[in-house]
Amino acid sequence: MLVFFKERLVFLAVPKTGSTAYHSALAARASLVITDPPELKHAPLYRYDRFIRPIYDKICNAELETLAVVREPVSWLGSWYRYRQRPFLQGKPNSTAGISFDAFVLAYLKGDRPAFADVGSQARFLQPRPDGAPVTHLFRHDQPERLDHFLAERLGGAVETRHENASPVQALELSPGVEKRLRRKCAAEFDLYESAG
Repeated sequence: MLVFFKERLVFLAVPKTGSTAYHSALAARASLVITDPPELKHAPLYRYDRFIRPIYDKICNAELETLAVVREPVSWLGSWYRYRQRPFLQGKPNSTAGISFDAFVLAYLKGDRPAFADVGSQARFLQPRPDGAPVTHLFRHDQPERLDHFLAERLGGAVETRHENASPVQALELSPGVEKRLRRKCAAEFDLYESAG
């Protein structure tokens, strides 16, 4: 999470959407940088609303806007799948080694997900608390130029990112039946992505 107090902006770090690259590029400009532990770096909107926002509201009398990046859901799951194929995870419960992408997504669709498919939800990450506001600015992972333009205008300078924390390259494709089930069961994920400007 990055907070730009002067610019009244909070960059929420949705996992597997390029947030690490933006953290590296923008940390020097931010007034608050949360990189560790992952539960705080990747604090969802409801956690920001409950713990961080009140500090700025009450102590600084400042209302901050929020920004997040979302990824197309199949691509997002593919990134998690590839990320969990890294050799150092082999033999661990969250490794996807030896598991097909279809099997990974089918496990993700279960109510009680096995560890290797327990990767959360972008829609849940950005779901506001009952008394909270929705995310103010939502961008698509596959349109970085729009985010970069917004940040350059808002923060007063160009943003230069490098690829970081990238998953191993691997072509992935879901079988039509599995993709249909994913789209039906996880419609909120696709709706969120479609709503991003």
